[in-house]
Amino acid sequence: MSVNLVTPAGLRSLAGGKTVPPAMIWVPALAIGAVLLLPLVYLVVRTFDAGGDAWDLLFRQRVLSILGRTVVLVVTVTGSSVILALPLAWLTARTDLPMRRAWVVLSALPLVIPSYVAGFIVVAALGPKGMLQGALDGPFSIDRLPDIHGYAGALLTLTFLSFPYVVLTVRAALLRIDPAMEESSRGLGRGNWSTFFFVTLPLLRPGIAAGGLLVALYTLSDFGAVSLLRYETFTWAIFVQYESALDRTLGAGLSLSLVVLALAVIGVELVSRGRARYYSSSSSASRPPSTVRLGRWKWPAVAFCSTVVAVSLAAPMSILGYWTTRGINAGEPLNLVWEAVGNSVYIAALAATAAVVASLPAAALSVRYPGIFSGLLERLSYIGFALPGIAIALALVFFGARYAPPLYQTTGLLLLAYVVLYLSPALGAVRTSLLQISPRIEEAARGLGNSPLRAFSSVTLPVARPGLLAGWALVFLLVMKELPATLILSPIGFNTLATSIWSAASEAFFARAALPALLLIAASAVPLAFLMLRERR
Repeated sequence: MSVNLVTPAGLRSLAGGKTVPPAMIWVPALAIGAVLLLPLVYLVVRTFDAGGDAWDLLFRQRVLSILGRTVVLVVTVTGSSVILALPLAWLTARTDLPMRRAWVVLSALPLVIPSYVAGFIVVAALGPKGMLQGALDGPFSIDRLPDIHGYAGALLTLTFLSFPYVVLTVRAALLRIDPAMEESSRGLGRGNWSTFFFVTLPLLRPGIAAGGLLVALYTLSDFGAVSLLRYETFTWAIFVQYESALDRTLGAGLSLSLVVLALAVIGVELVSRGRARYYSSSSSASRPPSTVRLGRWKWPAVAFCSTVVAVSLAAPMSILGYWTTRGINAGEPLNLVWEAVGNSVYIAALAATAAVVASLPAAALSVRYPGIFSGLLERLSYIGFALPGIAIALALVFFGARYAPPLYQTTGLLLLAYVVLYLSPALGAVRTSLLQISPRIEEAARGLGNSPLRAFSSVTLPVARPGLLAGWALVFLLVMKELPATLILSPIGFNTLATSIWSAASEAFFARAALPALLLIAASAVPLAFLMLRERR
């Protein structure tokens, strides 16, 4: 047997003659893929341990009806989020909207509100005997409002929690579009609206698809909001199975079914991508697009942004502030949990950096070297985002206890869980930016004698900065509020704001939980504002 050794740059694949990626890309990508497979391996092992019982459960009529309700919620939340986010992203990236960057920060902050807190706020504020009914009772004698529980409440809550996914990914795409394309369209006689719909909007398809996929998978994996609003979804059934049964094999079987549903969602996103090219054929450096003057539409645009921020952020914060004040007046201790604030920011920053670094080889493979392996790796990352946090955490407990005891109950294992859970938000944002960078720029850098690593780090990464920052911000905000994996995998004594909120809320001390919730939003706003202020626009 003989082995031919050739350099990666000169190696050609047998299928299609495409250049095989260098080792600096495929080696870390292979390691990341192995980590992402851990939860799936655990779920498969647990499910087959159950024998026929798990499969009998999966094909019950009740499970199929729950699956149908889940699909309806996923589709409608995703569509509503795109409708909200697209104008908001365009206004903050391309126009002279007053306080443009402030609106970006404010519109992204709903991501840090835990879904179980948001669900409780919606019930308390809009429920049949809630705060709104109390305010309307005196002047209008309204003694009861329509029940907010069920589909309507879940749709409202999850839409206003998840639309920032689309805002950040679409905005990053808008900042990377070569303005020459739009200028050429206008030079050919198209107006601004025609240019937007026939030139800009098609170029935004990867950003819309990436953000929409995150919204769909977030909705698929949510437990807190749907449980409080009593809309039974697939994830709720999984959590009930994990908590109520001593044998977790049936819960693992349900989780595998959720993986199949997640793969279907990912397949829809893959079809929506097509094979179009999203970068300019010119290898010249991109320049910032011209700013659109809103004119008489300026104040209606401000009113739109204000309404979205008021409903998604100001109203929840006001209610949390009300409960905080009420708790203090009732004698609740003012516990600012500064240690939990520090722990949350520290672990979220580490996890966001780790997720962005891990997403780079996967995104480079997907964009520059598309194939079976790159496609499989990308889909594995999205499956991790769709699975409930408790399934990921239990898989890593199984792995740590049996095969890596030194990692068990350490920050390292917790970081690993965050990367598995939230690699896909970073990957979606980074991939969108790389799609809009012509490979000719990298080829020109290598032609000048730079190694592939140097060309990528000195040329590609600076140009892709909006996507890197958007991915970092997304993961940071998500980790700040993550609960199930944090509860199970945190080192002893490592408390975060999310665990502090849950500890108080689970004991029905919601006034005591309101202050950590406000601190969670404030602590997340500072680094997010810093990132937005460093943007080129």
